[in-house]
This record gives sequence, C-alpha cells and structure tokens, in this order.
Amino acid sequence: MSVPVGFDPSGRLPDLFTNVGTSSFTDFLSQAAPSLLPGRRPLPPGSADLAPHATTIVAVSYLGGVVMAGDRRATMGNLIASRDIEKVHPADAYSLVGIAGTAGVGIELMRLFQVELEHYEKIEGTMLSLDGKANRLAAMIRNNLGAAMQGLAVIPLFAGFDLDAADPARAGRIFSFDVAGGCYEETGYDGIGSGSLFAKAALKKRYRPGLGADEAARLAVEALYDAADDDTATGGPDLIRKIYPVVMTASAEGTHRLPEAETAVLAEAVVAARNENIGG
Repeated sequence: MSVPVGFDPSGRLPDLFTNVGTSSFTDFLSQAAPSLLPGRRPLPPGSADLAPHATTIVAVSYLGGVVMAGDRRATMGNLIASRDIEKVHPADAYSLVGIAGTAGVGIELMRLFQVELEHYEKIEGTMLSLDGKANRLAAMIRNNLGAAMQGLAVIPLFAGFDLDAADPARAGRIFSFDVAGGCYEETGYDGIGSGSLFAKAALKKRYRPGLGADEAARLAVEALYDAADDDTATGGPDLIRKIYPVVMTASAEGTHRLPEAETAVLAEAVVAARNENIGG
C-alpha cells in the first residue's frame, strides 16, 4: 500500500510544532499552513460585490478609558444581509477591535488577531504594549492587501486602555488604519465604515475632552443614529425587533460590554430625544 505524500507514519508532529519558534502566531501560521491566512488564499474569478459588508463603527475616548460602538447591519449590495451582526469585540483584556468592510474576512481577521495577542502573551509571559498591538494589527491588514485589491477589503478600528500611560485618566487611545496597513493614532474620537462621514461629523460637534463613560457611550450611540439617518448601509436602533448597537468599554478594570438592557435604555433615550426635536 502506498503512503500518502507528506504523511508521517510515526504520528509525530512536524519539527515546526516542537521547536522554539516565534511569539507571533501569524508568522507561525505563515510557515505551517499559509493557505489558512485570510490574505493568502487564492480567490476564484468573479465579483466580490455579493459578499456581505459590515458598516459603521465609532470610538470615543473618555476620562479613564475608551468606548467603542457598532451598528448591527450588514449589507449585500442593496439588500440587508444581516440585521444583528456583531462587529465590536474585545481584542484582549484591555483592548477592543471593530471591523468594517467584507464581513467574513473581517471576522476571521479579528479572531486571528485575538489569537495573535493571546499567543504572544503565552510565549513571552507578558502583554504587548498598546502600540505593539496596533502595529501587529497593521501588519495583518497589510498581508490582506492582495485580497483587498480584489474587492475583499477590511478596515478595523482599534482602541484600548494603555497600561503604560503616565496619566491613567488619559489612557484611552484610538488607532485607525488604511487598507495598506498604515496605522494612525486618533485624538478623542474616530469612526470607520460607510456611515463614518456622518458619524464623525456628529462627534465633531459634540465631543469634548474629559467626558465621563456614560456621556461617551451616549455620544457614540447618537453618532451611530446620525450615521443611520443618512447612510442606508448603517442600521439604527431597531425598537420593534429590539436590536441595539453593541457598546463596549476598555478601562483600568478591563473590557466590558454594556448589557443589552442598558444599551436598550440608552438607544431608546436617543430616539425619544430625536422625537422631541425632529431633524435635529
């Protein structure tokens, strides 16, 4: 009987798995199974227009941390592909990541980033700095450039609490990226996705340094409401189906997702306020 190519009858793992290696899980995967990386897969001919796209994410820094919020809609051309997708997740114990762009690739890249940070911590025995995390994410986006040029672009928003900050009250930091992996630190607030133009316009008028956590969360939800008001790809609070934005914070206590009940109260308050001042 012939033995399959690459099959080791002893059952031992390849040396790559047992030798001392890199603290980067992405680098390890690029050697062990490069086809599993989002940006390394050969793409079939055709259009990527039918792939669902995630839309709008905003982040707002406050006194002692940062809040990130995302709407729940994914679109596929002129159709709503999903009404309750979740685009904001913890990257690790003190940071958050949100994705806009091709939803499937974005979710996969986000999960790979979570494993990347966990792998580094296990190998090195310590966390990456917040700048180091942002740079790792930038490298992963850069590796997806080939797929992005074929229509499967993913743009994340990264934010977290900087454990090395001199002033813990100002330790909430926000990083944006471009499709080629450029990494840029933002001041105060930022937004990504198709509705970000309208969301950032709202944040520009209302943001001020020294906000409290509750004020920042309210401001983020209001910015998403404004984005949904003018961008069809962004979903506003759905009071009928009880679908509300995902709102998370990162502070000295770690990452925290606002419970659904709290988010509902926040979103309903925003809608009620707009009912009192229609168009404002």
